[in-house]
Order: sequence, then structure tokens, then C-alpha cells
Amino acid sequence: MTETIANDHALDLIFREARTRNGWHDTPVSATLIQAVYDLMKWGATSANCSPARFVFVTSKAAKERLRPHLLGSNFDKTMAAPCCAIIGHDMAFYEKLPTLFPHTDAKSWFVGNAELIAETAFRNGSLQGAYFMIAARALGLDCGPMSGFNKAGVDAEFFAGTSIKSNFLCNIGHGTDENLFPRSPRLSFDEACEIV
Repeated sequence: MTETIANDHALDLIFREARTRNGWHDTPVSATLIQAVYDLMKWGATSANCSPARFVFVTSKAAKERLRPHLLGSNFDKTMAAPCCAIIGHDMAFYEKLPTLFPHTDAKSWFVGNAELIAETAFRNGSLQGAYFMIAARALGLDCGPMSGFNKAGVDAEFFAGTSIKSNFLCNIGHGTDENLFPRSPRLSFDEACEIV
């Protein structure tokens, strides 16, 4: 059997040389490229194909002004300078789409009325999709700046009012600079983090 694996350049681009960017060139990220990132990341696996992640791409000056009051600390300047900030959320009513997304069984019935399972599934799989989003963005030549420092309640009220969507994290995307790029932090070795049994 012939196996095809990603080459070292691709692995460097996505993982080994990828950095969390704090500085940004002012080159816009086009709607076409944003859609290409989504159309790639959507193929990542989620449980029962539930696909709970929802995205708002903040690119316009007016939208950034709506986001501005909800940014905390050092996340303020870098987000306002980034050409695009993705608000990555998850839909707490994701199960309503399961008849389409997972049609071979009544998966919707697994969730209806089970608030704990809904919350756990939405958060876990929405977070997975957020990671897929970053990998897809990097694969298509964009840099990423993921962050957690924001007022979730404020963002939800501003961007998801009247919906069942809750924000999870933010991720600036664009073409990064080395401005405020910190030395790369260490990672745990295999032996520190893993066990084969």
C-alpha cells in the first residue's frame, strides 16, 4: 500500500514553524480566502458530524468598533490592528441540524432535553473545529493569533443576540509580522505527556 504524507514544508507551515502572531501587516483578508478556509476546515471530524462551530469574521471598521469594548488587556491593540478577527462560537442548538448532517439515525433525539450533553458536545466539538480552522488558515498561507482574553458575555450580546450561539475564543488572522513576537516557549516531551499501554 502506498501512503501519501504531508511534506516537511507543509508540516513546518502548519505546526513546527507556525507562531501565534501579535503584529500584523495591513493586507486585507479577502472574503474569498475566508470562505476557502471555512470550506477546508469543515471536513474535520466531529462527533455524529454535529458541526456546532459558528464563525463571525470581523473585518470592517464598524464591526471592529463593536468588538472593541469587549477586548481585554494586550488583546486590544493587536486585534484592532489585525485585518480580520474570527469570533469562534458554538451553537447550543446544533442538534437541530442533525437530521441533515447525520441522517442515517435519529441523532437529534440523543440531545433533546439533555442540557449537560448539549453543552459538553457543543463545546468540545466547537473547540475541535476552532483548531481545524487554525490549521486550515495556516495551510492556506495565513497566520493566526488565537486568544481567550475577551468579555464573552459582551461578545455574545453584541454578535450573537437572539441566537443559541455562545462564543468560545477569538482568532486574529492575516499576514503576521515579527512585532511583539515572543521567543518560542518549550513544549512537553513525548515521555512527559504520553503513555503507550
